[in-house]
Amino acid sequence: MFLRRCLAVLTALLVLTSGLPAWAATTTSWTDCGDGFECATLQVPRDYRNPALGTIPLAVNRHRATDHAHRVGALLVNPGGPGGSGLRFAKRLLPRFPELAARFDVVGFDPRGVGASGQVRCLTDEETRRGFEDARPLTFDRGQAFAAQFNAACQARSGDMLPYIGTESVARDMDQIRVALGEEKFNYFGVSFGTFIGTVYANLFPKRIRVMALDGAYDPEAYANRPYSYDFWQYVEIEGALNRMLDWCARDASCPFGDGDPHGAFDRLVRSLDRDPVRDPDGKVLANGSVLAYSMIFELNGGTSAWRTLAAQLQEAARSRTGDLLLPLSDSSSFFAANVAVECADRVYPAGRFELRARLALAAAVGPRLGPIAAYGPPGYDHSHANACQRWTAQRASRYPGPWNAPGSAPILVVGTTGDPDTPYRDAVTLARTLDNARLLTFVGEGHSGQGHSACARAAITAYLVNRTLPAPGTRCTDNPTP
Repeated sequence: MFLRRCLAVLTALLVLTSGLPAWAATTTSWTDCGDGFECATLQVPRDYRNPALGTIPLAVNRHRATDHAHRVGALLVNPGGPGGSGLRFAKRLLPRFPELAARFDVVGFDPRGVGASGQVRCLTDEETRRGFEDARPLTFDRGQAFAAQFNAACQARSGDMLPYIGTESVARDMDQIRVALGEEKFNYFGVSFGTFIGTVYANLFPKRIRVMALDGAYDPEAYANRPYSYDFWQYVEIEGALNRMLDWCARDASCPFGDGDPHGAFDRLVRSLDRDPVRDPDGKVLANGSVLAYSMIFELNGGTSAWRTLAAQLQEAARSRTGDLLLPLSDSSSFFAANVAVECADRVYPAGRFELRARLALAAAVGPRLGPIAAYGPPGYDHSHANACQRWTAQRASRYPGPWNAPGSAPILVVGTTGDPDTPYRDAVTLARTLDNARLLTFVGEGHSGQGHSACARAAITAYLVNRTLPAPGTRCTDNPTP
């Protein structure tokens, strides 16, 4: 009966109350897709302001509440990125949050432009590999050339989609999911870039929120409207995270990397890989110093619990020129495409080559180990977008510029990690102050987001989502794992 009711609603008329044209959503039937999940495809407007332009598919999955007698509702989740698959995140979330799995229908979705929802295509795997092969020496002009190549590839392979993948459209897609599921109020848990999606939703539809937890928060005003400032603090924090890891390694005699001088050993390893890259049997470059530095940007998100493994991987790279840190980045080409294209759709960098050059030089200077590859290398992850986004030619038909305070919303929980290398803690503080009705929870520790590294944070998030119980003002979780 419940499934039939949902399927009926999925084909009902969805009326947007924001002044945009009404939209009649359609879906395929829910089907079993393994691991206790059902999957469906919701058709949503390519352009909410002009539905005549047609639809795009939105891939959705759902895991029914295991304690149906005490079911709270549907919980929509998003892992961030941009470019992360919400379908996969919903599956990963269940063992980490067993009470959420019991009390909610956990619902994931691939945002438009990601994965099964019309994946944006830019560079091929081989073009991505060649970009990192050719990255050194890292210069402004080389970064401009990489951006020109990347943007041309995006236009050639996904040009008709680029104007419509911005976060305003994603937030409206989320409301389509809410209505399709027959939910009067929405429950949402967003991590990393998912916090920006949630913030936009809260401002478009503040009265439709029951609970919203935003972990690893973005400063929305800086991200959307002051991108140089936003990027600068990412450069600062990722370099700081690397240095804290190397500082620990220097203090701990059991650290397997560097023989007491991990800072110098890291620099020597990067230089060695640049002089003599790792090649396949045909001579193609698989890894060099740029690949190692970029891999570190990702891996430092693992926090202190990953430091010892990361040190062992650095030692493996230094001794045998093998290991996970030297895997080719070409496998990330689809993620990079969505990551760059969505952020370029959301943000407007000031025009002017002189300012761009100066800003990137400053960014590389504050992060001398990891900054240059992000500033001047191929467009890829987060703070590597300035060259591409400043020259972005696609329309930004789905950009949301504010406001950000979400007046009239239910209380929103914002979670920040003091040593977060990807979403600086200062952003969580700013978001909690910006929202009219928010509470800040602080995890004193390392790594990207609190939920992945702190049982204390997970417990607080669970209590809030299930019971709407906010942590006391000023609550700080201090259960940072030891390396």
